[in-house]
Amino acid sequence: MKLAARVEKVQPSLTLAIAAKAKAMKAVGIDVCSFSAGEPDFDTPEHIKTAAKQALDAGKTKYGPSSGEPKLREAIAHKLKTENALGYTADNVMVTNGGKHSLFNLMLALIEAEDEVIIPAPYWLSYPEMVRLASGVPVIVSTDEKNNYKITPEQLRQAITPKTRLFILNSPCNPTGAVYTPDEIKALAEVVVEKDILVVSDEIYEKIIYDGAKHLSIGAVSAEVFDRTIISSGFAKAYSMTGWRIGYLAGPVEIIKAATTIQGHSTSNVCTFAQYGAIAALSSPQDCVEEMRQAFALRRQVMFERLNAIPGLTCPKPDGAFYLFVNITQTGMTSLEFCDALLESEQVAAIPGIAFGADDCIRLSYATNMATVEKGMERLDKFVRSHS
Repeated sequence: MKLAARVEKVQPSLTLAIAAKAKAMKAVGIDVCSFSAGEPDFDTPEHIKTAAKQALDAGKTKYGPSSGEPKLREAIAHKLKTENALGYTADNVMVTNGGKHSLFNLMLALIEAEDEVIIPAPYWLSYPEMVRLASGVPVIVSTDEKNNYKITPEQLRQAITPKTRLFILNSPCNPTGAVYTPDEIKALAEVVVEKDILVVSDEIYEKIIYDGAKHLSIGAVSAEVFDRTIISSGFAKAYSMTGWRIGYLAGPVEIIKAATTIQGHSTSNVCTFAQYGAIAALSSPQDCVEEMRQAFALRRQVMFERLNAIPGLTCPKPDGAFYLFVNITQTGMTSLEFCDALLESEQVAAIPGIAFGADDCIRLSYATNMATVEKGMERLDKFVRSHS
């Protein structure tokens, strides 16, 4: 059976594949320490679940607007205005089936054949594949561990061509945990305006930051860059709502209308009663977010200290998200070889860096309990020393 050519251009998700393998091993009784999934181990806060249950009881089980429930779009716009200094109204916002879906809609709305999209590497593995599915060309710009894996203004400027349509910015970053400083964001904004391109800022980890790091949304830098900015985000990471599949896209009205039209012919509306949980997430006190952030901060410190005691591994200290991006060059293994051997011999699941455009690294997620962090790092230490 002949499949569409676009399918052959796209690689399956390594993160999902390895997470599934680790779960299958656990299901047959194998003691696996999984650092693979980018999913908080906490339950969704009770008040959010209660709001969804109340919505169910109130009959919020019917079709809704393709762009999202009006109250949720208003709540998102209010959040972006008060927390991020982005002057959006509900007309600038659409609700999507997760943050990933917001980016997919955007690519289909913006990108045509041969349009170029600039993606700093290491990158979240779905960015290039979404561009390819939209018939665009991913332009990968490699960054340096010495610079905490951040693209510089000069690198961005040099990558821009007459075919450049979009620049993808992810801060805090998956997989590196890097957070761009306000000055770094301002410098990138100058290039965006100077070269008159669009930028999509993936900010889904914005509330998970450490050590006094500051999150600045690029659209807040100036009116000129605001007009060229699209925001992608969601509720999965900060509120531990991964399975709820609620994300959003915010930006110029014409882009939001186009993306809503696409969504209207693909998934229609997002699960109606789940959106009421998202409304509660934004409108209630944020204590739950801070409690989870503090737990992540403690795990980060323990994992980072343990990792730096392992000979042959290096890693910059992340300022955000819940990942360590570890350089394994000194082991002499590729990232796939390293992760396969680590899982088979020590039952520790990690993600090969090749999935993120960096085959000399692996990604470890500390979105898991402290016992798993400590046991898994002991096993990683044993593995590396036995292969040195």
